[in-house]
Amino acid sequence: MAESIPPRGRLDVVATPIGNLGDLTPRAREALALADLIAAEDTRHSGQLLAAVGISGRRLISLHEHNEHARIETLIGELRAGKIIALVSDAGTPLLSDPGFQLVRAAVAAGIEVRALPGASALTAALSIAGLPTDRFVFEGFLPSRARERRAALAQLACEPRTLVLYEAPHRIVATLRELALLFGAERRAVVARELSKLHEAVYRGALGELAAAAAADPNMARGEITLIIEGAKRAAAGGADSELLTRALQLLLAELPPARAAAIAAQLAGATRSEAYALAQRLRATE
Repeated sequence: MAESIPPRGRLDVVATPIGNLGDLTPRAREALALADLIAAEDTRHSGQLLAAVGISGRRLISLHEHNEHARIETLIGELRAGKIIALVSDAGTPLLSDPGFQLVRAAVAAGIEVRALPGASALTAALSIAGLPTDRFVFEGFLPSRARERRAALAQLACEPRTLVLYEAPHRIVATLRELALLFGAERRAVVARELSKLHEAVYRGALGELAAAAAADPNMARGEITLIIEGAKRAAAGGADSELLTRALQLLLAELPPARAAAIAAQLAGATRSEAYALAQRLRATE
């Protein structure tokens, strides 16, 4: 008698709308309707989505950044038992600044089929309308929430030549744009895409300095989901450090970092030596 083959389930990674319900694909809706279990970042939010598209009776389990590791064993057990699990985030494509990576990795390691059901994503939506180069880009997700770590992260990205994509929380958009203008240069082009695909969608284009001033004056820019698209840095000309960038970087970094650490990051950004950057850091501190 042939040995029976144990059942194997499937993990469907399902993109959901970032605002407009019409962006849920027919294939995604079918997958959600047929899933034995839906692993959702917020079961209440996903429950509302299911109700809005006429899906009922689905079993939901929460899977977010604080419990994902603890849920893995249970969910892999369900998959090994032959269940189909749909993985969804609150909006857009799972794993893009959302939970799910640990589960996908564990499913792959267990030999479970993992299927992508593509759809909405704020990342690609914003890039498609930004009017900035999209042939090469880098996605950094959300910046650190603490000012010190955020400024250090931005300092390390200031010379990135590829188009830069960031997500940002509404209450931090003014501070982030100001820091970007200072570190990247007020003339660097950028786009603030807010509430994409929703009723109050708005796209602001301009130089970082202009956008920082607009955000400070217009409270509407600090409402809803925000995606930032920033032009890549121009390649520095060979020979010599960028003194303007060095000064700008140090002025920002010294507010949060010790002089030696600030000088090390600024030197790398501006093409200067650490000793040059440290000497300038000491002069800047002396004039405070």
